[in-house]
Amino acid sequence: MRILIYAMGSAGDVHPFVGVGRALQARGHEVIVATSAFFEDVVRRAGLGFRAMGTVADFERVQGDPHLWHPTKALPSIIRHAVNPSYEPILEVARELHIPGETVILASSLAWATMSVRELLEIPVVSVHLAPSLFASSYRQPVMHGAPVPQSAPHFLKRFQWWVAGKVVDHHVLPELNRFRARHGLPATSGILHGWHSPDRVIALFPEWFGPAQPDWPKNVIQTGFPLFDESGQREVPQELEDFLNDGDPPVVFTPGSAMDRGHSFFSEAVKALTSIGRRGILISRFSDTIPPNLPSTVRHFPYVPFSQVLPRAAALVYHGGVGTCAQALRAGVPQLLMPMAHDQLDNLSRVEDLGVGGGLHPRQFKARKIASVLEGMLADPSLKQRALDISARFDPSGWMNRTCDLIEEMKP
Repeated sequence: MRILIYAMGSAGDVHPFVGVGRALQARGHEVIVATSAFFEDVVRRAGLGFRAMGTVADFERVQGDPHLWHPTKALPSIIRHAVNPSYEPILEVARELHIPGETVILASSLAWATMSVRELLEIPVVSVHLAPSLFASSYRQPVMHGAPVPQSAPHFLKRFQWWVAGKVVDHHVLPELNRFRARHGLPATSGILHGWHSPDRVIALFPEWFGPAQPDWPKNVIQTGFPLFDESGQREVPQELEDFLNDGDPPVVFTPGSAMDRGHSFFSEAVKALTSIGRRGILISRFSDTIPPNLPSTVRHFPYVPFSQVLPRAAALVYHGGVGTCAQALRAGVPQLLMPMAHDQLDNLSRVEDLGVGGGLHPRQFKARKIASVLEGMLADPSLKQRALDISARFDPSGWMNRTCDLIEEMKP
């Protein structure tokens, strides 16, 4: 088969699709990833075909929007600056590469134009979602920033809340999406909150024990497991990192996410917290200007490190709450402290808390004294560490990936 993968977002959104693409290519399929030019090197080093959707400058412009990390302004910003410009490129790539009877599309959650491509070119589309928060439910509902209806509310109130949420999403999405559809002779659409699930197949790339399926999820959702691709084997682990890991107690790893270019306070408070409790630390960010100058000898900064190479040797992870990073911490069996800002992060925190392997701090609480207090409590709790190890034992990466590939292969036209 020829498999077209549309992967939109930051590294945490794109990496999983590169991992799935590699596995499909190993089975003999031709795989082409359409994503931002920012990720061309990652895709090509994985041995996959590549088509650019937007330039590196486009990616950096979206990344530099201060609203990107706002709990309620993030979605409108992403729609305006990332999703709306993607409609025509998604169709152009499909028209260029479509082989009738041989092509299947894998669509990330924001690749909404693929549903229009499905209608125009009759290509099967598999929606691939990375986090439970992408499934609206009036049962165990996703925990969202600013949502007024609590988890304990009756179903009818939750359904009303999602109806309102759907209207808000449609308000931001439909004008440009329906202009795109009209240009190509398609009728107007609505109900995007549910319409981003393909009627052909939906794959949830997380296990049932992390995000249990709910009765009102689409009936064609099939859960597999975390893909866990992090460029391990494609990037050399710096010798400086290896020496540091071997030179003392397991460090605490801090990262605010691959696209966070405003992590100055995050890292400043991290260093102060580590110093106050006498712990070693590793700071991970490609934005070197966000790292405090003159780090103590017990703290090191690295622009990027595959989490699978460092977290199994860490004492804990402190991070933003992205699902890909969360999955790596769960696999490593380390305690987690989350500082959720936007997107799926608050919901992922709720699931970490459900599993009993960590906790969270609101960004306003993320101060050295509080970080130090919470970290000391976590690191002194052997039962928390044991729960983290128990969760790690549930991982079946090869089995999950094989099942994911099987489900995609079943979609051959």
